[in-house]
Amino acid sequence: MKGLYLVTPDWDDTDHLLRVTESALQVGVGLLQYRHKTATDALRLTQATALQALCRQYKVPFIINDHLALCEELDADGVHVGGTDATVAAVRTMIGPNKILGASCYGDLQRAQEAAIAGASYVAFGGFYPSRVKKYEVSTPVDIVSRAKASIALPVCVIGGMTPENAAPLVSEGADMVAAISSVYQHEHPASAVSDFVRLFA
Repeated sequence: MKGLYLVTPDWDDTDHLLRVTESALQVGVGLLQYRHKTATDALRLTQATALQALCRQYKVPFIINDHLALCEELDADGVHVGGTDATVAAVRTMIGPNKILGASCYGDLQRAQEAAIAGASYVAFGGFYPSRVKKYEVSTPVDIVSRAKASIALPVCVIGGMTPENAAPLVSEGADMVAAISSVYQHEHPASAVSDFVRLFA
C-alpha cells in the first residue's frame, strides 16, 4: 500500500462523484475509501456499488469507512475504523484475515502499536494540518511518522489538510500513503492534483 489514498467527499450527486473519481483513478490512486457521513442508506449503497465497480476496473483496492455491514454486503476490499467505531480486534474477527483493515490513530503512537497487534493492515495518523472537511485538534507531530515506522511493521498513512506541498515532509519522514479529500475533489483540475501527489512517491 503506497501513494495517494483518495477519500470521497459528502457529495450526493453520484454522477459527479463518479466522474471526478474516475479522472483520479486514471492518473494513479493507491487506495480509494468511500466516506459519506450524511448519506442515506440507499444512497450509500448506490454510490459504494458504483465506486467499487470503478475500482475493480482500475485495479485499485476499495475501502469502506466505518460501515462494516456495507463492506460485507459488497464484499469490498476492506474497511477503515475510527476511534469511536468497533475495536480493531473485533472488526478483524468479523471480516476475517484477508480484508484490508485500516485504523485511525490520531496522534497516538501507542494506539497505533495496539492496532497493529490487534490485526490492522495499516495505521493512519492525523490531523497534521487544518482540514476543510473534518474538525479535529491539529496537534499531530511530524516525527510520529518516523517513530511509527521504527516500531510498527505496517504501512503508515497521514491525514488532515493534505496538499502535495505540505505532505512532502511527511513522505520524507516515511509516510507510505497520503490521504486526501478536498485537495483532489475541490480542485479545479482533479487529475492534475492527483499527479502532484503521485510525484511525491516517484
